[in-house]
Amino acid sequence: MKSIWTMGEMIMEIMRPRSEMPHNVPAEYIGPFPSGAPAIMISSAARMGAKAGIIGGVGKDAFGDFLTSRLESYGVDCSQVLHSDKKATGNAFVMYHDDGSREFIFHIDGTPAVEAEVPDMNEISDPGFFHIMGCSLTANEDFCRRIVKTALLFAEKGAKISFDPNIRTELLRGGNLMEIIAPIVDNCSILMPGVDELLMMSGEKDIETAVEKLFGNEKLEMIVLKNGSKGCRVFTRENSWSLPAYHVVQADATGAGDCFDGAFLAALTLGKSIEQAAKEANAAGALDAAAFGPMEGEISPENVRKMIGD
Repeated sequence: MKSIWTMGEMIMEIMRPRSEMPHNVPAEYIGPFPSGAPAIMISSAARMGAKAGIIGGVGKDAFGDFLTSRLESYGVDCSQVLHSDKKATGNAFVMYHDDGSREFIFHIDGTPAVEAEVPDMNEISDPGFFHIMGCSLTANEDFCRRIVKTALLFAEKGAKISFDPNIRTELLRGGNLMEIIAPIVDNCSILMPGVDELLMMSGEKDIETAVEKLFGNEKLEMIVLKNGSKGCRVFTRENSWSLPAYHVVQADATGAGDCFDGAFLAALTLGKSIEQAAKEANAAGALDAAAFGPMEGEISPENVRKMIGD
């Protein structure tokens, strides 16, 4: 079986328990929860049966121990995770608005979350996918360069590059997003955006025109468009599919898109069809949204099969 790898921030998340509880008002938080978009994604891939690993960094502290032990319990290869005895594990504080939007306070730059080095590729066996999150590229300039270099090394070793723009304006801080993500977009085989991200990346106003324009990149094989409660649409150069979402009582949408990514790639790695991969990804995203905390959903092949009726 080919493996799925990612490189990016590994953090702990502390969350307001209800919407409209601003960060600047003394009130309760709950957590900590294992988090970081790449870590959430790779946890989902491993839970769905894929061989999966992460390149990242944590501190030698309780948060770092909690995060790596959680990933290892799912079967994620953490052999490429840096454990710093000089800096604490990164974290993020999150609050929700009633409309579902979120505000983050990130403590990532200056932590081990952005200190992982380019790996020795002799230690990476048979990679099938290398998945990148846009938030990881905007966390720190040097870390961005190392992720891009690592992606190109994975591509040389036969891996396909998958990319979720996953834009976090709190991390961008005035940087030119398109310039930052360009080296990854140029080498991407599978693009996994939300609708707003698709339109922003293409400069177009409608989905079909945006998809056509982005397929001008000869390396791009597939666009997997995530649209929350409306499900997803998958476009290849020959076909397209629209798959409905699986409805649950939503507790927390944080991490649902990341879990979608991991389950989709896992299904492809396991030899399943694109349509089946999209069904399983929708189910994994729904299971994650039904639980409070970004990595707390009861994602498993059994629960996914039960949700989609297979």
